[in-house]
Amino acid sequence: MFINSKSITLSIIMSLLLFTRLFAQPAESNIKAPEWSKNLSIYEVNLRQYTQSGTINEFMTKLPKLKEMGVGILWFMPVHPIGEKNRKGTMGSYYAVKDYYGLAPEYGTKEDFKKMVQTIHQMGMYVIIDWVANHTSWDNQLAVEHPEFYTKDSAGNFIPPVADWADVIKLNFENKELWNYMSGAMEYWVKDMGIDGFRCDVAGMVPTPFWQFLRPRLEKIKPVFMLAEWETVEIHNNAFDMTYGWDFMHTMIAVAKGEKKPFDILKQIQKESTIYPVDAYRMRFTTNHDENSWNGTSQERFGKAAGCYNVLSATVPGMFLVYSGQEAGETKRLNFFEKDPIEWKEHPDFTLFQKLIQLKKETPALWNGKHGGEFDVLYGDSTSSVVTFIRYTKEKSVIVCVNLSDKDQQAIIGDRRIKGNLKEWFTGARKSNKGMIEFRLKPFEYQVWIKG
Repeated sequence: MFINSKSITLSIIMSLLLFTRLFAQPAESNIKAPEWSKNLSIYEVNLRQYTQSGTINEFMTKLPKLKEMGVGILWFMPVHPIGEKNRKGTMGSYYAVKDYYGLAPEYGTKEDFKKMVQTIHQMGMYVIIDWVANHTSWDNQLAVEHPEFYTKDSAGNFIPPVADWADVIKLNFENKELWNYMSGAMEYWVKDMGIDGFRCDVAGMVPTPFWQFLRPRLEKIKPVFMLAEWETVEIHNNAFDMTYGWDFMHTMIAVAKGEKKPFDILKQIQKESTIYPVDAYRMRFTTNHDENSWNGTSQERFGKAAGCYNVLSATVPGMFLVYSGQEAGETKRLNFFEKDPIEWKEHPDFTLFQKLIQLKKETPALWNGKHGGEFDVLYGDSTSSVVTFIRYTKEKSVIVCVNLSDKDQQAIIGDRRIKGNLKEWFTGARKSNKGMIEFRLKPFEYQVWIKG
């Protein structure tokens, strides 16, 4: 059991946190995320493994289910043709791009792709595609037509960006003509193919000035959403709307392993609030294509507590990500270089994600970036197995209480912001209090209470 009283010490801590938030916060970017992104969650589509055929047309039959789950943004892993020279495995890496203007023939035709984008838009959802600007396949035509676009060793040979990435060769962004070519290709996918933005692979391995050069060009076509596979603060400056929340995910994994304490999860969020601009989106996830294929499924890494960590990912500041198959229980590590279809089945996680996405969409306190409410720890220390925090605006508060242990836990919280009538989001249970309330949680149970 733990008690959070309205002590002078707590008031001082909260005041210091507020002071830090107001005066140590980095400046906002001059580029704003599109208005439509403020309350959405994101879903990563592994098109190759999504269906037996792996085609766009068969994937389109799955769109109503994604709409039912409440998905807002569909992020497609690279859809370009994959290089054959030095290919890994039978099908190769999605990230060995052979033609920036092309669509991989195994997925279908460009007409299929455009029809899919139009259908997704008609359903009230948005589309971003993976973009690999740092490197190409060895047999990309650019290597023949513009060898000057590439980084070379002292003998003039093409080189991979990382030794293990032997199926690709590194581009050289010191060449400003490459900037124009790459920008033109990305503008084509926005203008001609109708997409709404990009997830940019290893974005920090490309100079930030290129992304700052690119963004205004895309904005002239339409408001776009830009996600960087990177975590440094400066990449938000006039370039990207959202970065990866790796540190948050790694902290959760360390807690699940017993290497860190549950309170470290809250400390990580507090730390980020002093580092990132108030308008920066952080992507929250328990898995994605890399994590699933190389490090294990959510079930492997989080076990019976997987639901708890998904609830945390969906309710702390940031945008919630669901990866293909996660809603079906994510039963296996998908082979990265071969055909390995997802094993679809009914699973309770579909309803969990549906409820979490709905909660975010309907509750301004949980919206993304500066659109969302404040975050504060209601109670926590290194001895507690329960993670408890509040997200709040003037109109509504969300109280999240998660038991990350395999034992029953009791939590007594005292705070004026919880005073009044509360309703639990998942069960509909109700509580009324005068500023102090007791929460009882079973092993690995989570509760999300709404006030207002």
